[in-house]
Amino acid sequence: INPWQQIKDWRRAVTYLEGRPEVDASRIGLWGSSYSGGHALVLGATEQRLKAVVSQVPAINGHVAGSRRAVGDAKTALEQSFVDDERDQAAGKAPRMIAVVSSDPGQPAAYRLPSALRFYTQPGPDEYGWDNTVTLQSTRAARLYEPGVWASRVSPKPLLFIVAEDDELTGTDLALEAYEQAQEPKSLVMLPGGHFEPYVENFEDSSSAALSWFLQHL
Repeated sequence: INPWQQIKDWRRAVTYLEGRPEVDASRIGLWGSSYSGGHALVLGATEQRLKAVVSQVPAINGHVAGSRRAVGDAKTALEQSFVDDERDQAAGKAPRMIAVVSSDPGQPAAYRLPSALRFYTQPGPDEYGWDNTVTLQSTRAARLYEPGVWASRVSPKPLLFIVAEDDELTGTDLALEAYEQAQEPKSLVMLPGGHFEPYVENFEDSSSAALSWFLQHL
């Protein structure tokens, strides 16, 4: 998972949309959540064709968030695994894979938070085809990604932050720091709960806030 490749693809999506006959190219907004909440900040700051932005429970600073999850010996081992994987791939081996979520301390995983485990492993339609695996280098890319630095550059596009009060994954404090750096026009909506509540228990509140923002500014 390469965030910069995803951002490049989003630019292509904007180009596609502005060429559609049913789309008013002067009223294109962007909504992103979690990892893509960070993408929303980057594109909001660098894509002039966007007219309004919503960033929900956004990734802000991969280095800080990642360092909170892996400390001491665990961090040292993780960094070494990145190096070992690079060497293995240079020797022609397949990229190392890890679990997205796992409660097994013996299984390498991107996330171990109980809330992440509950969210990612909840029952869903078989056609989703979701597999609990991701490349190890995806974790490295996430730890190098710091989209919060772009928050101050989104202006003059209207920017809405939707932040969870107890976001244990991307960090409530990091989101609020980025919001403080953002320039007007901006607005902040705080929702109770953790990182995943805006998708489920608080979906009505989170989606209504985003919809209202777009109706107001597009």
